[in-house]
Amino acid sequence: MSQKYRLFADRAGQLQQRGVSRRNALMLLAAKTAVSLEDEWLEGFWCEQCQETKWYHVQKHVSKAPQKETCTYKLSVASSELWQQAMGVINLEGNPSVGEFTRRHARMVGYNGSKDFQSKD
Repeated sequence: MSQKYRLFADRAGQLQQRGVSRRNALMLLAAKTAVSLEDEWLEGFWCEQCQETKWYHVQKHVSKAPQKETCTYKLSVASSELWQQAMGVINLEGNPSVGEFTRRHARMVGYNGSKDFQSKD
């Protein structure tokens, strides 16, 4: 069993790395906030040996020979930058608009928040 997350580009440089000209990349992003990357995605595969999911960046390459079309796939370990381009995933560093106080208290188990706001006489 595997899980998949689609990838999106939201900066011109991300499209340029994939062979799109700077001008076309800027025009695409001006028309849309993000562009779906059709032939690549993040996919998680369950490892029986270590009993955990391993995540990979999958890139599909299609070569059109005169007689037939062939597909090959390139796999690499998914980087944190690619996770930021994936749809529906949580930012690994947390929400940048949330302060350290809120982040710390959100992680607490059995949190009694009113104690932090009691006056000290």
